[in-house]
Parts: sequence; C-alpha cells; structure tokens
Amino acid sequence: MAALVSCGPGDRKTPPEGAGSGTAGAQAAPATTVGVIRVESGPIPIATELPGRVEAWRAAEVRARAAGIVQKRLFEEGSQVKEGQVLYRIDPAPLQSAFANAQAVTRRAQAALNSAREKEDRFRPLLAAKMVSEQAFADIVAARELAQADLAAARAAQRAASLNLSYAQVTAPISGRAGRSLVTEGALVGQGESTPLTTIQQLDPIYVNLTQSSSEYLRLRKALAEGRLERPDEIEVRLVLEDGTQYRERGRLLFTDVTIEPGTSSVALRASFPNPQRLLLPGMYVRAHLAEALDAKAWRVPQQAVIRRDGGASVFVAAADDTVAVKPVRTTGTTGTDWIVTEGLADGDRVIVDGLQKIGPGAKVKPVPWKPPQSPVPSARTPAGVASR
Repeated sequence: MAALVSCGPGDRKTPPEGAGSGTAGAQAAPATTVGVIRVESGPIPIATELPGRVEAWRAAEVRARAAGIVQKRLFEEGSQVKEGQVLYRIDPAPLQSAFANAQAVTRRAQAALNSAREKEDRFRPLLAAKMVSEQAFADIVAARELAQADLAAARAAQRAASLNLSYAQVTAPISGRAGRSLVTEGALVGQGESTPLTTIQQLDPIYVNLTQSSSEYLRLRKALAEGRLERPDEIEVRLVLEDGTQYRERGRLLFTDVTIEPGTSSVALRASFPNPQRLLLPGMYVRAHLAEALDAKAWRVPQQAVIRRDGGASVFVAAADDTVAVKPVRTTGTTGTDWIVTEGLADGDRVIVDGLQKIGPGAKVKPVPWKPPQSPVPSARTPAGVASR
C-alpha cells in the first residue's frame, strides 16, 4: 500500500523540463546565460606609475635694488600680480637728493666742456699764425678732451642715480601669485640682502617633477630597442592627488633627464599640466600615470574574466557552438580595470566575463553582450613584465 501511495498520480513530482537521467539529462539542461565581450587587438598604452612633486612654472624672489625705508606695501599677500606691478614703495628722498646732485655735476661738467671748446676755438687761429706754441695748444686740446671725459662720467653717474631713484618702486619681475610679505612697512632694506621682500610663483601651467628607478628605465629602453614595445609620439600624463582623487587636466611629458642620480639610482622626468583652478601647488606630492610605450598588438580583457591557477592564467571563451572552451593566456600588466593579454587570444574571440561561477569547460551557454558596471574613472595601468612598475 505504501508503494502504491508513493507512486500515485497525486504524490508523484514532475521532473523539471529537460531533466533526465545520465548523459542524456545533462545534455538537455538549459544553457546558462553568460556575459561576453568580443575582443579585438590593437595598440595599448603601457602606463607607468611614478611619484612626483609639483613645482612652479616660474618662481622669482622680489628683492630691493636700492637701500632705504619701506614706506608702503601695495599688494595683497596671496593675490595675483602682473609683471611690472608696483609691490613696495621705498622712501625716495635720499635717492632724489642723490639724483639732484648728479644733475648738478653733469651741468657743471657741461659748462667746463663748453669753456674748453671755446678756448680751443680761439687758440686754433693763433696756432696757425704761430702766435702760440704747439705745446700750449696741445695742453688746451688735452683740457678739452678731459672736460669731455668728465661730462661723460657725470652723465653716467646721473643715469645711475636716475636708475636708483626708479628702484624706489619695487616691481614684480614676473606675473604670478605673490606669497607672504617678508618685510613690514618701516623696515630698512638694501642691496645684496639675503632675505627677499616676497616671492612670486607662476602656477598655470605648472611642472611636476617625477623620478623613475634606473632599473625600470633600462628595462623599458631594452623592450623598446628589441621592438617589443613602441614609443608614442607624445606621452600623456595623468595625476592622482594626495587624497586619492584624479586630477582633471591631462599633462604631457616634457623630457627625461640623461643623468642617473647616484644617491637614489633614479632618473628625473618632468611633465607640465594646465592648472587653471590653481589646485596644484608647489611642493604637493602626487602620483603620475604616464604611457611611456605602446604594446602594438594586445587585447584588453576585464580582470574578472582572467582565471589564475597553478601559476598560469586562462579565460573561458564561448566557442562557435556556444559551448565553453578554455584558452591559456599570457598577461603583461593592467590598464585601468583590464588585463593586458599578449598571447592566447584571437581577434573575434567571445571572452566570458560574467557567470563564470556557473559554468565549466564544455558547458552549454547562452552568450549575451556584457555591460560593465558604472564606476569611477579607473586608475592608470600598473604594468608588469618588461613594463613592470
């Protein structure tokens, strides 16, 4: 009776559609939906992450070029100033007095020269008439030449006094942002002092000085020389700030130094960036991501699609019959959230990205285009292998 009840139509469970026993049941299982991407090879930037410090595009120390008492500071600390703008006014009274004295000396020298010329003109006919000796006339000519030299010296001294008087107004040597004032009104300043009055720095554009280890530099140069990597025409640089955010503006690499620093075994690089919001300030620490080379033929594969096991890497691909196939691959680094694959794939391969935990080799799948999740802008590539950083 128990057997009859258990086999009755009311208690018998209907097996799922496609279910069966043995191999036939497994083949009839519904295909698993998986997200795939169709990969195509192409040149991929080999990015490098380097530490760096921000440096002003131009920096100038404002110094007094004439001695005197500071009467007035004419700028706001931390404000933008223009080249030629008056920043300080030094008491001009002593300088004006020196200039007036130089003018008087010049006028006296001019009068002496005029007198010497008139005397020479009067005695020239007398020399022709032999009414004066040649020696006496030579002394007159020498006196006129001496008066000319005295006038030239007086005029030079007057120009110097005029220049010193103009230095009573201390102007900005460059345009930029002025720092704090290092002197106060009433302070005595003079030429040759070690302390500047203030400093001015140009912040837009701005430099970022980078350092790269000599071993990394040599490894990259070797890969370029062997043709494994290519050098781009222009190297773009992106920055990550101290708080982990990415700097909006893109920069470019200006040069790589030709000297290795012995103390640190590193080579210096310099990049420039637009800085319209003055977000980058001199001395700030940043991390720079720059594409120093290109891998001419490689594939980008999302990191979650690459399976690492027993020291090797592989991916699942959807074959032409929509079954899962395994392909061993070789990776050389990452760019953003993708692995860089240099061997093991072919253009057009459908790499499975989503649903990997539900499938295995030979399983039947239903491929659909994979849509990456919305995320912040990824960081630049962390390379490996020849471009390892």
